[in-house]
Amino acid sequence: MTIPIITVIGKSGCGKTTLLEKLIPELTLRGYRVGTIKHHSHAGFDIDKPGKDSWRHAHAGSHHVVIAAPDKIASYRLLDHELTLDEIAAPMHDVDIILTEGYRQAGKPSLEIVRAETGTELVSHPDQLFAIATDLPLEMNIPTFTLDNIPAIVDLIVDRFLER
Repeated sequence: MTIPIITVIGKSGCGKTTLLEKLIPELTLRGYRVGTIKHHSHAGFDIDKPGKDSWRHAHAGSHHVVIAAPDKIASYRLLDHELTLDEIAAPMHDVDIILTEGYRQAGKPSLEIVRAETGTELVSHPDQLFAIATDLPLEMNIPTFTLDNIPAIVDLIVDRFLER
């Protein structure tokens, strides 16, 4: 069975991270294992700390660094091209659903956040949009939820993507 991937999208500053911080525990409380992927559109982020052994490995020329402990593992590698969302998600086999922040061009089902302060123009492709979370009274032909109605949003995610 393919693991469903849902993209949480919206304009910058609309609250994508905040909504994900609420969806993840609600899905977890219902017994689902959640994986997440955050899209960072600019090259050059750093997850390692200067001076740490793994940082030293990378700066010595390692193209793929893995940090492993008894309770977690982290991996990063140098890329010669940007990976697709499916390529990034492929090794995530131990989860029931993958939620992404961003990746609106990936062709995956999208939950869009629309807020008064960032504007009402949608950024999603209409064929991908399955729901909207908003602080505005919008009349749409798809399910629309208030930003704080997390149980109802998760009900829709479970009904549409997890219960088969």
